[in-house]
Amino acid sequence: MTRLLGIIRIRGYAGTPWYIQDTLKMLRLPRRFNAMVYEDSSSIRGMLKIAEPYITWGELNEEGLKLLLTRLHTKIGNLKITDDILKSQLKIESYNLFVKKIMDGEIKLHKLDDYFKLPIRLHPPSGGFKGKINRPFSVKGEFGYRGEKINELIKRMV
Repeated sequence: MTRLLGIIRIRGYAGTPWYIQDTLKMLRLPRRFNAMVYEDSSSIRGMLKIAEPYITWGELNEEGLKLLLTRLHTKIGNLKITDDILKSQLKIESYNLFVKKIMDGEIKLHKLDDYFKLPIRLHPPSGGFKGKINRPFSVKGEFGYRGEKINELIKRMV
């Protein structure tokens, strides 16, 4: 089972240095409150380090991934994911099997842009952010690494 990272952009475009903008484009996070799911690797970790003041990330569990996938829509028809859509497009029998295959690393969500609208668009967190978005999470802020607590943020943003 591979470790999946949920990455959410929490700051906007204004005043962003060009090299951070390029990194955010590579991570496919062009706008505020966009989210993507990647497998944990050294190249992704390097990009996270560069774009750290503009994003927050952590390890996704199965519940957090299911919540994120509820916001995923098809490219053709703008439909939410159902078992019928998964059978016709990806030849996967059920939604739960789709989630399991993503968690196991058999399917990479960021490579399914032919079928789904990526990045995943989220709402601002209900109740707002608990800290300042220009401080690290470790110092009662919001940006940077937050571990398993990313799932709580996703729950508030879906």
